[in-house]
Amino acid sequence: MLRFVAYSAQIRPRERMKIKVLIVDDEALGRRRIRKLLEQHTDCELAGEARNGVEALARLRESRPDLMFLDVQMPELDGFEMLAKTPLDEIPVTIFVTAFDQHALKAFNASAIDYLLKPFDDERFAMALERARRFLQGARTKIFHERIETLLQELPQSKTLNRIAIRDNGKITFVKVADIEWVEALGNYLKIHTGQASYVLRGRMAELETQLEPRQFFRIHRSTLVNLDRVKELSVLCKGEGVALLHSGQRLNVSRQSLQELQRRLQPRL
Repeated sequence: MLRFVAYSAQIRPRERMKIKVLIVDDEALGRRRIRKLLEQHTDCELAGEARNGVEALARLRESRPDLMFLDVQMPELDGFEMLAKTPLDEIPVTIFVTAFDQHALKAFNASAIDYLLKPFDDERFAMALERARRFLQGARTKIFHERIETLLQELPQSKTLNRIAIRDNGKITFVKVADIEWVEALGNYLKIHTGQASYVLRGRMAELETQLEPRQFFRIHRSTLVNLDRVKELSVLCKGEGVALLHSGQRLNVSRQSLQELQRRLQPRL
């Protein structure tokens, strides 16, 4: 007589695949914020962190992450420039993090690419992460790469300077744009101030302004251009004008016309 023995197999719910995540942000607080939020999602594991676009390129090659949180505004090499230097098929699914770049927001929306607008809450973060999960399923990474390609085509080509050549008495001095604290107009000349020295070159403020990163430098007065990262404090005076205090101790007057916009631009920094 044959006996049939039934074995009951315990059916376990299918576990989500582990998502390797790379965080790219030049601000330590920004990286920590994302890192803490990721700890709430058990299917995510940290593959590494990078402080700028140059480090990010190296981390991509080393860790091969599935997902990347990428800050748009970074010194030396910003988020878009970093992606432009990366082969398309090596770009992981990316959630962009940005503070106020209106042109970038339009490009994200046109390309159907997700982004987090600082400051973002836990719910918005979870929503972006869930959208990223859907891209990582099956062959949808191909769709993401198509959208990234469209995004990079939508963005303007960078024409900003990385350094300025200053000629004086047969000698050429190269000044890194990131080292500039502020610039003042002196007729047909410009005086460029860094933390260590000042340099004079022939030129007009309006011409130089078009060659500098608009998210980094802002005209606070008709004759004064300032590096926003070098501003320590902003005081509002009773006449509707203001005074910007730089980390070096230099005080600069802010016109009434520029004060409100300067406050808005400094909000993510101060």
